[in-house]
Amino acid sequence: MRIPRVYLEGVLDAPSEITVEGAKAHYLLHVLRIENSRPLTLFNGDGFSYSAQVIATYKKSLTIEVLQQHHYANESPLYTHLALAISRGERMDWAVQKATELGVSEITPIFTERCEVKLKGDRLQKKIEHWRQVSISACEQSGRNKLPVVNDSTKIEDFIAREFSGIKWILVPDASKIPNDIEPPKSVTLLIGPEGGLSEDEIELATLKGFRGIRLGPRVLRTETAPIAALSLAQYLWGDWQ
Repeated sequence: MRIPRVYLEGVLDAPSEITVEGAKAHYLLHVLRIENSRPLTLFNGDGFSYSAQVIATYKKSLTIEVLQQHHYANESPLYTHLALAISRGERMDWAVQKATELGVSEITPIFTERCEVKLKGDRLQKKIEHWRQVSISACEQSGRNKLPVVNDSTKIEDFIAREFSGIKWILVPDASKIPNDIEPPKSVTLLIGPEGGLSEDEIELATLKGFRGIRLGPRVLRTETAPIAALSLAQYLWGDWQ
């Protein structure tokens, strides 16, 4: 029987007993249909996982015994920061999910000149929280014990103005290929535009701030495909697959 992996906020200690209530309890009891004596794997983003067992279930809560702490070295040695233009519908969800599975360290949703999404205020904040939950679910599925940081959204010019260490790439369809003589970095920042691409002014501004234009092949990739290709390439060159 597959052991469910479940994210819980707060401190986890082993051995200990914890009570789970609210939305998480509803999910465990009524979606996963967890019963007494069911084994679980818990994590809270501290880099460890915890073997656990359900010892009591109630109508709206359950008690879990945390048994043992475990450390699995499955985080990438390469720090990757994905700055991605906000896209419509499920495209952004899909990109956040797959980026998390590929080991991204940090995600910043950005607004660009050609971005079609015009969220702001409470609607925007709800979307940010939604993407954080998408990332948590992807960690549960993929076995990650550290959560990527999903930042609040920002304008592209404000993002570009920040200081970043390591390599800074901006994806441009007509740029040159990635050179073969790059010194292996410890971190990579990836800037990816919307469906209509970044404007010439945005590309020029990013270039002036040290971003290097690259292309990932002869075809134009969709905004939800580009980060997957770029992260896979970075992990192949300097991260997971080294």
